[in-house]
Amino acid sequence: MSIDLEDVDLSTLGAEIETEYGVMKLRFFAEKAPLTVRNFCKLAQDGYYDGLTFHRIVKDFMIQGGCPQGTGTGGPGYTIPAEFNDEPHDRGVLSMARKADPDSAGSQFFIVHAPSVPSLDGKYTAFGKLVDGFEALDSLASVETTFGPGGEKSKPVEPIHIKSVRILVVDKEGSEEGQGVEDGLNAEGASEENEE
Repeated sequence: MSIDLEDVDLSTLGAEIETEYGVMKLRFFAEKAPLTVRNFCKLAQDGYYDGLTFHRIVKDFMIQGGCPQGTGTGGPGYTIPAEFNDEPHDRGVLSMARKADPDSAGSQFFIVHAPSVPSLDGKYTAFGKLVDGFEALDSLASVETTFGPGGEKSKPVEPIHIKSVRILVVDKEGSEEGQGVEDGLNAEGASEENEE
């Protein structure tokens, strides 16, 4: 069963990202970034993310995924406008990865692992935050990494897969209400970006 993203109140939606290291649950900042939330939900419901990887992991900074190529260079074949807002990039915040062009985000996203990264504030679209699963975030951020093509020590030695992304209807307190929707990560990935 799929949620009709045109008719639903986006503020009632949340998501679960399932990995081999556990499940991360989050709520969206629907009022701050409605286009971004709708785009992420649509990709998830289409199964786009299922099977993709967290291709860039920097402990005490962030984990990044959503690229179909697994390299940070792929996207869904389109981009969306930035929705920069006043949400700080604190631990557990979900934000869109992008290239130098502010309006170049597509499907790649990152989750902040550091307590706070103020250098990202107002420069990347924060569109959600973890409400549960911080242990999974810590485990993901702690995997062994090696140097990638760009010289950054951020490429996981073993691929870290996203099993699925489910979009859920949640109540005001953030608990699940009714049926979720199976979502995934599989198709074509997102836009490449550097978060610093």
